Amino acid sequence: MIEQFKEAVNNGLSAPHKNLPSKYFYNKKGDALFVKIMGLPEYYLTRAEHDIFKNQTSNIIASLKLEKDTYFELIELGAGNGTKTKELLKLLSKEGYNFDYLPVDISQNALDNLENNLKTELPFVSVKTKQGDYFEVLESLKHSNHPKVILFLGSNIGNMNDAIASIFMQNLSANLNLGDKLFLGVDLIKPEAIVLPAYNDSQGVTAAFNLNLLDRINNELQGDFNPNNFVHTPTYNEKEGIAKSYLTSIKNQEVYIKAIDKTFHFAKDEKIHLEISRKYNDDILNQIIANTQFCIKNKLKDSNNYFANYILEIV
Repeated sequence: MIEQFKEAVNNGLSAPHKNLPSKYFYNKKGDALFVKIMGLPEYYLTRAEHDIFKNQTSNIIASLKLEKDTYFELIELGAGNGTKTKELLKLLSKEGYNFDYLPVDISQNALDNLENNLKTELPFVSVKTKQGDYFEVLESLKHSNHPKVILFLGSNIGNMNDAIASIFMQNLSANLNLGDKLFLGVDLIKPEAIVLPAYNDSQGVTAAFNLNLLDRINNELQGDFNPNNFVHTPTYNEKEGIAKSYLTSIKNQEVYIKAIDKTFHFAKDEKIHLEISRKYNDDILNQIIANTQFCIKNKLKDSNNYFANYILEIV
């Protein structure tokens, strides 16, 4: 893991346009900061999708065309703490649907915590955790011949650019069978006044979350970044529907990273690109799935029309 981190940092900071992969935001401190972000008043995304799961649970089941007498596998990619999914699991269990819940995550610790939590909160739900890469797990399940419903929530697909998202959806499509469904959560294109504060909150928690990546480089790769020499600078282009997060150097400076044995120069106002957050509409999603077997069947939106959960089916 440390070698991969070192390689990613070296490649990213050596590139003509400096960048660092957003997946490295998440260490113990980063995890705690992101949990805090999700509760911020400006960060509408989690609340909007939870609104759909809490207030339209029956509509979700109806839109997925689930039948009580047909066994199916409910597979969640990157389940996290399962807060939203529990709303669905609760109603499916209460109404007697025949299913197994299969949360998939790269982190065994996250899966263990979720499984223990569900045993307490929803003891009648059958939980079968699957640790590993999404597509490796799906490939291993493909030959079961049971109907599958895939949950991919939180607009996680929005952290991919369109080319990568298209490849992701092609891989997902290839690992499913005719009639299998995907319940996909995406953030919708909205005005800058709503979107940008979600990535630039008044308390500075998002800034701390992003700057923590420099602390991680210092701690794990013996870097000498001074986080005070960088500022968090998010942008949002409403026309194209893409938010981006950067750290911008406030001065000309040199940063030495001992584990790489290399010095990196930063010019004043030079940016490190960290993350994108793509916002969607029907046209954009149809372009993303153009080379897949997926077809959009329905969508549910929250009460503010900020967020949508699309129902896609393999046809």
